[in-house]
Amino acid sequence: MTAPSDSATLESGSELVITRQFDAPRSLVFKAWTQPEHLVCWLGPKDFSASAVRIDLRPGGAWSAVITSPEGKSFGMAGIYREIAPPDRLVFTFAWDEEVAQQMLIALTFREHGGRTEMTFRQTGFRSIESRDSHRGGWNECFDKLPGFLAQAEPSGGDAR
Repeated sequence: MTAPSDSATLESGSELVITRQFDAPRSLVFKAWTQPEHLVCWLGPKDFSASAVRIDLRPGGAWSAVITSPEGKSFGMAGIYREIAPPDRLVFTFAWDEEVAQQMLIALTFREHGGRTEMTFRQTGFRSIESRDSHRGGWNECFDKLPGFLAQAEPSGGDAR
């Protein structure tokens, strides 16, 4: 599980950096990001649900998902995978469906420390500090949901490839 003392958020201009520790092997944390049946379980801020998760996990492959608010408003997102290095690193673009021209870049690194995984999330390309801060809140709420999913998920023994 993640404790508040295990998370750190740093911002520098238009970059957002969030570091979290999870009580799970990095292969499982990597799979949580790269398998639709896993991503749908935790993507979205608190009380949001995810659906229509599609992943073509290869450099140049596309991903997309929809998150829905408790009030029923849907928000589509999509991007293209740039780098896939299981279970160490994942890089992809990110854009909201209504802001396709505003492409951002997300880079994740996963490091194992004594059976725990340190995940560092970096997002760049924000159009404003307000946009960055909104994403910070949303991603932190997603990452607050991730430990519950990881605790229930079965490690499949071996690297996520």
